[in-house]
Amino acid sequence: MDLNKVTLFGLMKGKLKWLSQRQEVLAQNVANSDTPGYKPRDLKAFSFKEMVNTPQNKINMTAVDPLHLQGRRQRIGVAGEIQDARNYETSPDGNAVVLEEQMAKIGETQIDHRMITELYKKQISMIKTALGKSR
Repeated sequence: MDLNKVTLFGLMKGKLKWLSQRQEVLAQNVANSDTPGYKPRDLKAFSFKEMVNTPQNKINMTAVDPLHLQGRRQRIGVAGEIQDARNYETSPDGNAVVLEEQMAKIGETQIDHRMITELYKKQISMIKTALGKSR
């Protein structure tokens, strides 16, 4: 069974990929907290609603007859990097990184990653149970 063909698993993989990329961007922000003129960056928010409503992520029926139309699923993409426009604090050298904000975002990303990983494990467990295999 190819789990990549199941829409729910594809969405969870997309979210995990987005979270990994966000963690990298936030780590760069923290690393450049003393760089003059550096502006913090973040990724565009990941939205399950948008992912589910896009035509390529609709759940398709399985074609059991060669005359049925198959349909195609495209690869799930991750949102691009955007500039953080809410710079409330800027140091005299032009650096706008606020470490407290960045650490809060890193913690939020870590919690979301843990939640999606647990959901992934629960879904695998349900499939194993449905197949009659022990945990």
